[in-house]
Amino acid sequence: MTKPASTPKTFEAAVSELEAIVRQMETGSLPLEQALEQYRRGIVLLRHCQDRLDAAEQQVRILESDTLAPFQPDASGTNDSAHQGDSTRG
Repeated sequence: MTKPASTPKTFEAAVSELEAIVRQMETGSLPLEQALEQYRRGIVLLRHCQDRLDAAEQQVRILESDTLAPFQPDASGTNDSAHQGDSTRG
């Protein structure tokens, strides 16, 4: 059995490596032992990506909690303050 590969430094690197493994396995040309090793590596990468996504989602939730207001454009499709008083004119 080969030495376990390290965890990629970035999410993007992990996704790229995972995509390469999937392409390689889809060809069906890998010997059984190599296919199993690639499958194991794919599981490690998948878990790494899921953990990174969970952490990013948690950070977004923290940032959004009561600090950001949802964007709501007015009926004309703009959010210009010059149009806000138009309905009171008479």
